[in-house]
Amino acid sequence: MKFLDLCKVYIRSGGGGGGCVSFRREKYIEYGGPDGGDGGTGGSVWAEAVDGLNTLIDFRYQQHFFAKNGQPGMGKQRTGKDGDDIILRVPVGTEILDEDQETVICDLTELGQRVQLARGGNGGWGNLHFKSSTNQAPRRSNPGQEGVERTLWLRLKLIADVGLLGLPNAGKSTFLAATSNARPKIADYPFTTLHPNLGVVGVDNTEFVVADIPGLIEGASEGRGLGDLFLGHVERCAVLLHLIDGTSETVAEDYRTIIGELEAYGGELAEKPRVTVLNKVDALDEEERVDRLKELEKASGGDVMMMSGVAGEGVTEVLRTLRQNIDDDRLRYRTSEEEETWQP
Repeated sequence: MKFLDLCKVYIRSGGGGGGCVSFRREKYIEYGGPDGGDGGTGGSVWAEAVDGLNTLIDFRYQQHFFAKNGQPGMGKQRTGKDGDDIILRVPVGTEILDEDQETVICDLTELGQRVQLARGGNGGWGNLHFKSSTNQAPRRSNPGQEGVERTLWLRLKLIADVGLLGLPNAGKSTFLAATSNARPKIADYPFTTLHPNLGVVGVDNTEFVVADIPGLIEGASEGRGLGDLFLGHVERCAVLLHLIDGTSETVAEDYRTIIGELEAYGGELAEKPRVTVLNKVDALDEEERVDRLKELEKASGGDVMMMSGVAGEGVTEVLRTLRQNIDDDRLRYRTSEEEETWQP
C-alpha cells in the first residue's frame, strides 16, 4: 500500500426537497383542503476516524463526495425521503483543513470520533403547512434549502509515542528494525526512507509506538531534500529520539543542523523532550568514542547516550530512557496471558 499523508477533496451536501402544493379531492369529502407534504432533508457529509487505516491513499482515486438530495414532498400529506449521508472514513490522527491549508476545521485524534463537514439542506414546507383560519386554501410552498459545497484538505499526522530524528543514514531505520517487527528499507545511501514507518517497541513489559521519518538535511525547511513536511508525523509524540552518526567527523555540526530545522519548522516541536544518542559506536575505538561523546555533549548542553543499533549495544538503556519520558496513559502494558505461547 502506498503512503499518502496529504490530499485534496471536494464535498457537497444534498439540497432539501421542495414542498408540494396539493389539494385533497375525493368524491364524498366536501371540504378536502390542502394536503401538500414537506420536502425531505438533504444528506450531510461526515468524517469519521476508523481503525485499520494508516494512509489516505483511498482519497487519491476518489476526490469528489456528493451527498444525495432530499426528495420533494407529495400529495396526501406525504413527506419526501431524506437524502443519504456520506461518511469519509479516515485514519486516526487526520487533520481536516480549509481550502487555505491553514485553518484547522477539526483534528480526529480518537477512534470513532465524528465531525460534520457539510450539513444537508432543509426541506421546503408544503402548502399544508400554511393553512390557517384566514387562509384555508393556500397555494404556496417553500423550495428546499441548497446544499453546502466545500473544498478541503486532509492531512495525516501519525499517532506515535516516540519520533526518530536525524540526518540521512543516521541509523533510524536500523534502530526501528532492531527493536520492533517493522521492516523498513535499509541501505547505504541517503534518503533510503521515503515515507514514515511505525513500529511497536517493547521494554520492561511495556509497549509504545515509534515513528521513523525520512532524514532531514540543512535547508529542509526551504524545500531541500525531501523537505520538512514529514515532521508533522512526530508532532504528536511524547518524546523525540535524536540519533547522530558516530562515524561522522562533524557530530556537533550534525546535531545543530537538526535542531535548526526543528526551530525553523515552528510550533512546539523544538521544545519537546529529546533524548540525544550517539549511534554506530561499534565502528569506533575507545578513544574516538570519548572524543565524540564530549564534543556532542558540549554542543547539546546535556547528557548524551551511546548506542549501536546493529550490535545491540546500549539499545535497552535507550528504550528505558524513552519509556521514562512517556506518560503512563500512553503506554500499553503486557499481560501474563499475552506472553504465554498459544496452544490449540
